[in-house]
Amino acid sequence: MNAQTAFMETDYTQHLVDSVESAADANKKAVTNTVLAPRFYTTDFDAMDKIDISSVRKEWDLMMEEYEGDNNHDHFQRDAEFAGEVHTLMSKLDEKLKQEFYDFLIGSLTSEFSGCILYNEVRKNISNPDIKKLMTFMARDESRHAGFLNQSLKDFNFGIDLGELKRTKKYTFFKPKFIFYATYLSEKIGYARYITIFRQLEKHPDKRFHPIFRWFERWCNDEFRHGESFALIMRADPKLLKGLNLWWIRFFVIAVYATMYVRDHTRPALHDAMGLKATEYDFEVFRITSEISKQVFPLIVDIDNPMFKVHLDHLTKLSFAMNAAKEKKGFLNLINKGWIGAQAFVTFFKLFFLPVIKSELPRQVRLAPTW
Repeated sequence: MNAQTAFMETDYTQHLVDSVESAADANKKAVTNTVLAPRFYTTDFDAMDKIDISSVRKEWDLMMEEYEGDNNHDHFQRDAEFAGEVHTLMSKLDEKLKQEFYDFLIGSLTSEFSGCILYNEVRKNISNPDIKKLMTFMARDESRHAGFLNQSLKDFNFGIDLGELKRTKKYTFFKPKFIFYATYLSEKIGYARYITIFRQLEKHPDKRFHPIFRWFERWCNDEFRHGESFALIMRADPKLLKGLNLWWIRFFVIAVYATMYVRDHTRPALHDAMGLKATEYDFEVFRITSEISKQVFPLIVDIDNPMFKVHLDHLTKLSFAMNAAKEKKGFLNLINKGWIGAQAFVTFFKLFFLPVIKSELPRQVRLAPTW
């Protein structure tokens, strides 16, 4: 173990998750925008209205049939054992793990609800029948996911006021192509995260400390299908996948991977409880997501490049340092925060310019969730 690795293994034992002691704390966490927190988005509705999917019509229509079939219409219902399992299992957990789990639930809910709001807003502001129909289906799915997560928070009296969250959380404007890149990655990485956790707990049911994990297999198939939708939209417009847009694709892949890596290393107890190590788990998720993304992106990040992990570890170290600096005041600490921020920018710059692996787009776009 080299010095850098030894430092990271030790430093990640710190606890960076803000404590949630009440519903007010949970709602405050959900509404706060940070570098690592899920955001709410809006976009150019006129541009969304002009999307033409005619070149992928056959695959598109088959996908619409799947949405209409709604094979998860009865999935997000709690069974008779759910409440009993919650209180029996959670009563055995230490406070650190509980707090990281609450943070996981709040972040997941905010992300799901973000999709619900965006898809609903697009649906209401366009007339394009293909996209309108798609947004209706995806908003339906995300609403179920958010509601299911919120019910688990309500078990601890930490329920989120979704109406208030919609009104008070700041919105970020993204051009449609940025929505496509970011949301495609978010949905696919969501699939990879959930299926990796499900497979782990399927092998080790004694480590399933909350019943919500039993729902992850069918749940993540919704995420997979949502990603397929954006893959078809992007493949229908070839200019989104070449030229200068390749740099935007690279940016969003790096940004999504780096955000996940840093965030997951603020929750060491959560991963340990499931028998996972955050670094190994994240690289498995990267591997699955990279393999899937070959369906639409002409390049993938070389996650096996040793410098990829080195830079991610450095970003994580800097995130820990910034978190500690925010607790202090004074002019010198202000300079220190600026220095940390500058180092983070340079590190991300280095990540961005690591060599990538080019790949040819397959003739058939659609994939099956077989991981």
